[in-house]
Amino acid sequence: MDARPALRQNDYSPIEAPQLGAWSPALSLSVVIPAHGGQDRLDLTLAALAAQTYPDHLMEVLVVDDGSDPPLRLPEIRPVNTRVVRVRDGWGIANAVNTGAKAADGEIIQRLDADMVACREHIEALARWHHVTDYLVTIGMKKFVDAPPITPRQVFAAKELGEVFDLAGAVASSTEATIEKTDGLRRSRNPYHVCTGPTFALPREVFHAVGGLDPTVVRGEDTEFSYRLAMHGVVFVPDMAAQAVHLGLPAQHRDRERAVRAVEPYLAHRIPLRRDLRKDRGRRWLVPYVEIVLDVTDTSESVVRQAVAAALDGKLQDVVVTLVGPWSRLADSGRWALSDPCFELRLMRDLYAHDERVRLIDEAAPTPAPTPFRYRGPVDVPLHRATLERMIESVQKDLAGVLVVDLPDGRTARLERTSALARAALLTDAGADLDDVIDTTHGVRHEPPDRFWPAPKQPEPVTIPAPAAADPPENTLLRRLKSALRPN
Repeated sequence: MDARPALRQNDYSPIEAPQLGAWSPALSLSVVIPAHGGQDRLDLTLAALAAQTYPDHLMEVLVVDDGSDPPLRLPEIRPVNTRVVRVRDGWGIANAVNTGAKAADGEIIQRLDADMVACREHIEALARWHHVTDYLVTIGMKKFVDAPPITPRQVFAAKELGEVFDLAGAVASSTEATIEKTDGLRRSRNPYHVCTGPTFALPREVFHAVGGLDPTVVRGEDTEFSYRLAMHGVVFVPDMAAQAVHLGLPAQHRDRERAVRAVEPYLAHRIPLRRDLRKDRGRRWLVPYVEIVLDVTDTSESVVRQAVAAALDGKLQDVVVTLVGPWSRLADSGRWALSDPCFELRLMRDLYAHDERVRLIDEAAPTPAPTPFRYRGPVDVPLHRATLERMIESVQKDLAGVLVVDLPDGRTARLERTSALARAALLTDAGADLDDVIDTTHGVRHEPPDRFWPAPKQPEPVTIPAPAAADPPENTLLRRLKSALRPN
């Protein structure tokens, strides 16, 4: 495998996958199949995998039995290296996939549903890209069909899916339309949207680097996982040659309104880019939209207080503030003297100790993942109420990786895109200048501060109307006399 190519955004055009059937695979692969019941459909899935063109000695299949009753068994027709892994702790698809991935030996993890029947080239089509570079996630295609009365032997013997399934009457996945509309995701703004399972492949190291699937996400676990993959800097590659049929219609086709509502709370809390799900004002979310990083080393408490107040009072309030300083210097003792050399630091620590929106750390992480944006700027240059909102609006126009605002005193403030930072970290050695790589993969833009720190509006001149002319004294006296003499 050559050095990692610096792909721009999600455009994988500069790389080319080997032609099916005309290359020699070298990477081992583990197919992880989470399953709960459905033995008959699983038998069809395994029969299709037994006919794959990917070499037997490089492929293992792990059927993860998530508490089936009766327990799942291995059928006669199955890949050579197939085993059942029983779930001992936890439950659900995410937990089952993680269980299988932990037991997997392959360099590539292929996720597949237990009611999917893949074409013969499916595994090879997705795996070939991973022989070119190692930061891709490949996505297979699927169509929904009613399960016909067929046997595993018929599936195994079929050269094409159309021999045993009515593909003309199949329901196409909605993701295929998105893939076509965005030039195979090359022009997609959020390509992770279509990586919703039930068939995708990725390097095992990448799977574990992002922490696997989240077992606490009961609905939309694949989408949430794919979002974290995007924050890791991967490129998503759909392969139209990796065809498969899904036996039966998905749940959302049966009750789409409830299916959408059921997944909303999970994605709203964990995918900040879904701004449509965060319209409730005043809410706090599990994963914030922006991390505001301020270095408070050798800074007075009054300056920090002003900076934090400005950060939390902006038009964009879906934020968390990270104060970077030598907090580990402070002893755990509750007593400290007013002459303490760390007086300002202790004051700040106690001031923000119970504010969930403010975090105190010694050193900022390489990226703020899964938070999609990070702001860095001088602590003594408080944010304007419109700063973050306008900076994000600017970078979202062309998906720039970094926006650098050149301040008048020669310093800078910057908004960083997490996926761009992570991509650069994958492509460079530690200590390298990431901006050079980000400029290649996403773009780095410099802009003046005027739009982001607008000058305060000058108050409009107030015109004071001239006082009305006072009545002559005699008129005033005459009016008073007339009033006194008026009968009651």
